[in-house]
Amino acid sequence: MNRQPPVRAEYQRELEPLPAMAVAQPLPLIQRLWNQTWLRKSVIILVLLLLWQAGAMWENNDLMLPSLWQTGHAFIEDMFNGTLPAKIAISLSTLLRGYLIGSLLALVLSAFAAATQLGRDLLSSLTAMLNPLPAIALLPVALLWFGLGNSSLIFVLVHAVLWPMALSTYSGFLGVSETLRMTGRNYGLKGIRYVIYLLIPAALPAIISGLKNGWAFAWRTLIAAELVFGASSGKGGLGWYIFQNRNELYTDRVFAGLISVIIIGLLVEGLVFASVEKLTVKRWGMQR
Repeated sequence: MNRQPPVRAEYQRELEPLPAMAVAQPLPLIQRLWNQTWLRKSVIILVLLLLWQAGAMWENNDLMLPSLWQTGHAFIEDMFNGTLPAKIAISLSTLLRGYLIGSLLALVLSAFAAATQLGRDLLSSLTAMLNPLPAIALLPVALLWFGLGNSSLIFVLVHAVLWPMALSTYSGFLGVSETLRMTGRNYGLKGIRYVIYLLIPAALPAIISGLKNGWAFAWRTLIAAELVFGASSGKGGLGWYIFQNRNELYTDRVFAGLISVIIIGLLVEGLVFASVEKLTVKRWGMQR
């Protein structure tokens, strides 16, 4: 027997109107403030400063651990009398020269490695030999070759920047998709134009990461080198400032020099590199 399923009667259900209330509710003030990155980082720094002050009060020995207020007083005093600005200018001028030379050499070496098999063999061999070598270990050799001058420091800085940035840049080149590579070839990109117009923009996140790593390596190496170089030549930048005040047992000024190193690092990271990332890779959707 052929049975047909029952046909249900059609009906329309009226929805109840929504109550009179705002669809979007503003976040609480505390949550809105906590969503600000600068505020969270400021809270972390404030907690660290308070721990420093508490540790100095517990130690109660100005020679071993000066308080936050003593260090701040020494920092402000040497900033206003021109001692710290002069040392900072010396360090930064030397650092920028070595950093730029190392970055350009790293970019050229990475592009050569991305374009040829000989370049890949050369980069892998040099990085395997020289990347594990601490840059500060080359300072005695640099002093023999270049003498007591900025050339020795620049040589050490180039070594500190070159290898980590070359590895990071080359890794970025290797990460470029084959689709983009074929697109570049279809447009007739070859040689240096292929590197400039395709590989560098596509690998920009890795290149910026290499620049940041190179900056950190160079900044640490410079301060360490100036501790030795300044002791040899009687002059130098922030490293020599720290070394000299340590010899004279001005521990508050030693900490003021260390605070200067930290502040410069935070400014470069938070202003220079963050601005570059915001204007390039984040704006282009290549990085969160």
